[in-house]
Amino acid sequence: MPSSLVRPSVVCALAIFLRLSAAKRRHERRRRRLRQLLLLADQFVTVHPASYCRLNHRAPILRLWFDVESELKQDFHLSRRAMHALQRLLQKDQDHGWGNELEVLIYVYWLAHGLSYRVVSGVFNVPRSTVHRIIHKVAQRIWLHLSLAISFPRAEDLHKVGRGFVDQSGTAVFNEVVGVIDCTHIRIKAPQQHQFDYLNAKGFYSITIQAVFDSNGRFLDIFVGYPGSVPDAGVMRNSSFYQARRYPPPSYILLGDESYPCLDAPICLITPYTEPVDRPGQALFNCHHSKARSVAHRAFGVMKTRWRSTLSNTLEVKPAFASQVVSSCAFLHNVCMDNGDVLEPDDNIAQDPLPPQEFLTDEETSGIATRDRLAALNVSVLQEQITFSTV
Repeated sequence: MPSSLVRPSVVCALAIFLRLSAAKRRHERRRRRLRQLLLLADQFVTVHPASYCRLNHRAPILRLWFDVESELKQDFHLSRRAMHALQRLLQKDQDHGWGNELEVLIYVYWLAHGLSYRVVSGVFNVPRSTVHRIIHKVAQRIWLHLSLAISFPRAEDLHKVGRGFVDQSGTAVFNEVVGVIDCTHIRIKAPQQHQFDYLNAKGFYSITIQAVFDSNGRFLDIFVGYPGSVPDAGVMRNSSFYQARRYPPPSYILLGDESYPCLDAPICLITPYTEPVDRPGQALFNCHHSKARSVAHRAFGVMKTRWRSTLSNTLEVKPAFASQVVSSCAFLHNVCMDNGDVLEPDDNIAQDPLPPQEFLTDEETSGIATRDRLAALNVSVLQEQITFSTV
């Protein structure tokens, strides 16, 4: 090839190479600047959180909330007073523009309407992804702060709790009773793992909520999430209050139904006599025992009635999150009680069947002697009352 033709070709190739190299350098410089800007933005957001969305005050549900004269029960299943109390309990510094007030409204509305993210998104005019994040955030916050509303009574209040069970049961013998323990099942969808562990005796998948109640039906302690196939006594033996011997204190008593063993130790848990009974004193004891224990059935009934759309249907969430949802329902039950938001349980709420009675383990001591002593004392008190009334 003639040298006159080679020289322009080399020059052209060199020019193209230099142009591409310059373009590559400019691209690298732009990428470096972009990374620097993103780093600065992250630092700014960390120090000065952004309000990424504005509140739509024109949404009907928010107009209802901001109208302080309007009642909230129909939409939120909570009174306005209880809602304000809940917001105060969960109040903390927020890291974005929604704020604690709106997050709590969204969560309670979600509970009241069957856990539908789509429904809540439409009602509040909030993106569904944001609703999902808020729901899990508030549920986790309640889970971590259950003790703000659920706790055992102080030592100086135990006598008052005992007096409540005397009134509830109709016998002065139960003045040392400071709680009733019971379990109920909550339906869940079949989990992907360990399905048969969650299949209960009635043939549906469930988790359990174990609770200790006072004489007013207030939750004193909860243990949530054990698979439905585990009997009530097994749930109790794995719960933290039992393993730590935290309640009841010495010389005080818990009451439980026939699904629990009658115990003196490691905790004092007194159950009714097995039917049919042998003596009239045992039947009388069972009658008073049943009256005292009815607070547990009533409290579970109130909770399931208030959150019927959630707790009376199958929870379409994973078992771990289902435990947080159920725990928050118990938390809200106490918040409502503390703020005069009372509710009558629906008679149509199904009762759980009694599992077979459990035998004692090697670490447990029978409470039959204590039960016999209480039953005999109950007969003596009744005879004294009859004698006094005839004098």
